[in-house]
Amino acid sequence: MAAIDPLTAGAVFIATAATDAVYVMFTSAVIARKRIPAANWSAIWYMLSSYAVISYTDNPFYVAFAAIGSWAGAYVSLTYLHRPPGGPPVGAAPE
Repeated sequence: MAAIDPLTAGAVFIATAATDAVYVMFTSAVIARKRIPAANWSAIWYMLSSYAVISYTDNPFYVAFAAIGSWAGAYVSLTYLHRPPGGPPVGAAPE
């Protein structure tokens, strides 16, 4: 079993947290039917997820850090994007 490098574990955590935050932004842009922002968020999403996958393929224990980072990214981004029920989606044109 390979040892876990704290720097790599931290990088995987940050990459997956950022990946999930970007995924939430991508979904929000899609819901708001904003093509350019959706395409930009999609490109960033794949770049970040590729880093995470490449980083933890050498040691399967990094998947745990990826999962924790993924959870944190989704939680923080949804907290940031919280809207009252019935409110417009993020990115929607103001009325």
